[in-house]
Amino acid sequence: MQHLKSFNYLPAECEQMQVICDRISRVYSDSLEETLKSLLQSLGKLNRPYLTAVEEKLLVLIEREYGVDDRFGFEARGLR
Repeated sequence: MQHLKSFNYLPAECEQMQVICDRISRVYSDSLEETLKSLLQSLGKLNRPYLTAVEEKLLVLIEREYGVDDRFGFEARGLR
């Protein structure tokens, strides 16, 4: 979180960025399809502390497909 402060984010924005990063990390794997890896890498490189509605839907879809349920902060089906 400390490195996020160099982007002049507010503390709440830093926390939002950390949540996004954690979600991406939970679902990212070397075994993912290349398209999904590229999408997740792109989401991780965003210079804003939020996802757009479409980006959020895509991340939720990937989380569901790979059994990661972020609402509860755990892998729902133990897949990854």
